[in-house]
Formats: sequence, C-alpha cells, structure tokens
Amino acid sequence: MTVSRRSFLSSLAAAPLAAPFVAGGALLPAAAQAAGAAKVPPATYSFQIGAARVSALLDGHIDLSMQLVQPQKPDLAAQAIAETGQRLTNGALKVPVNAYVIQNAGRTVLVDAGTPDLMGPGLGQAMSGLELLGIAPEDVDQVLLTHAHIDHIGGLLNASGAPRFANAELALSDAEHGFLMDDAVLAATPESFRPAVQAARASVSAYGDRVTLFNGEVDLAPGLRSLPLPGHTPGHVGFQLTDGDAGLMIWGDLIHMTALQFAYPDWTVAFDADAALTGQTRRAFLDRAAAEGMLVAGMHMDFPSLGRVKRAGAGFAYQPAAWQSLL
Repeated sequence: MTVSRRSFLSSLAAAPLAAPFVAGGALLPAAAQAAGAAKVPPATYSFQIGAARVSALLDGHIDLSMQLVQPQKPDLAAQAIAETGQRLTNGALKVPVNAYVIQNAGRTVLVDAGTPDLMGPGLGQAMSGLELLGIAPEDVDQVLLTHAHIDHIGGLLNASGAPRFANAELALSDAEHGFLMDDAVLAATPESFRPAVQAARASVSAYGDRVTLFNGEVDLAPGLRSLPLPGHTPGHVGFQLTDGDAGLMIWGDLIHMTALQFAYPDWTVAFDADAALTGQTRRAFLDRAAAEGMLVAGMHMDFPSLGRVKRAGAGFAYQPAAWQSLL
C-alpha cells in the first residue's frame, strides 16, 4: 500500500486531537498540559561509533494521549507500559523529542533540529544542548532531516525567522519535499493543521539553494547513508552511520512509544500518514535490526535512546545500550 494524499489527510481529519505539529498543539487538555509544562534543562549524551562522536540531544517531552493510539486496546497497553516501568499521566505517555549531532571526518552533521518554542514550554532544548557541547550554529556543516514534521525541523530558524545554521546544507528526501510543497495537499489540509505545514515550508524554503534533495539509499556525508522508511510520512527516512565494523541506525520516527511499539509493532498513532504501511515498515525493520544486532537510536525513544532490538514472542523488545563512561 502506497502513501497517498488521501490516506495522509484522512488520518488528520479522523483525529482532530492529533495536532502535535501545530504551535502549541494540544495532545492533552490545556489543564493537563499546564500541569506538566515546566521547562526541562538541556540534556546530552555522547558516545563513539568508530572514530565518529555522536551526541544525543534531548529537546524535551510531548504528552502523547493514548486516545491517539490505534488499535484501542487499553488492557494490553497498560500491561506493556507497566512492564517497561513507565506510567500514564492524565491518560498520556511522556514521549521524548530527540535530535543527534555527529562529528566525524572534520564535519559536524545535525540529524533533525528539534522544535524550539513551537510546542509549548516542555520542549525547545536541543539548541541549548548543542551549546553545552560547545557547538555553535555556524559550526554545523549539514542538517539531515528524517522528515518535515515541525517537532523535527522547528529549530531550523532562529527567533527572527532566518536560517539558524548559516553555513549548513539542508538534506531532505525528494518525496518528503514534494509532498510538503504540494499546494493541492495544503489546500486539502484541515485548517487547524495548516500553520504547521506553512511553518515547515518556511523552514525549508529559508535555506534556498542550500537544500539538497535525495532519493532512496544515498551517501550524504562521510559514513552516513540514507534509508527510506516510508509510512509515517511519504518521504520518512533513517540514516545509517558506519565506521569500519561500528554502526548506528538513527531511524527517525519508526518508534513513537518505546513502551508499546516494540511489543506491538503494528500499533500506530493518529498522525501516521499511512497506518498500514507504517506498521509494515516498522515490523520489517525491527526484524532486520534484531537479526543483525544493530545499534539503533530514534527521535522519540526514551533518552538517551541508544540500544538494540531483541525478538520477544510475536513482537520485539528494546535493550538499552551500556553507558559509555569515558565521554
């Protein structure tokens, strides 16, 4: 099943509460958001992949209502959440938003850019994380985007609306860019969602001729190769970092909920563009990751979001990687 305008827009129309990409979009009622809206301090975690230094950046957390999960199986969900040591707060899981910076071969590459000031006070710390690492925006040579949702590209612009990364090339899959810039898609998008699409368009367009589009599996930077992972969005991709025998897969939004989607890979969230394809892609890649013993990281996995996939019954389980104490 292919991603289409109809499937993407139908998922939005069917889930008006699923507006996590609109400025201040409510995933929980306002009172519940306010209760957990304290600003969190920036957090980073650095580790080595061969000669490359990789740092996870915690942007903050989104309260993801369980009403947005399909299928609705509250008993199974409650059991899986309890088994992972997590808990629901006001009917929602706290889901992290992460970005990654890779320093390798004399280049600094950012993978996604977080969502400064666009989704409430509980987010917006990825750029502060860069500062903690001693990396200035002008030091970034390239920004690789897994997809164009605003919690992944909100940090591309500074407060004045200018490109934050003045010296960086922006790389985005051609399928994602085409869908984002399609006026027919914008016209058919529910009105409450249009500000997010317009903000995403502005963020990408601001980089002008420094935007590079790619298709399929492509080498984009030293040791970094794209891998299509369609479903969540039409052009959603992951990035494979390889240095000798060492490797890491940054798989974007393949997983939104660590507590649920390893055990139940076919479960989706309301803002997956194509739910069926998302589930197929997730299950196939989890199977591959488990077979290869692959080290993985993701934008919504529990921080510091670094681990491996293990088979468990009919599904999978997440095994966090050992902490690298030397960094």
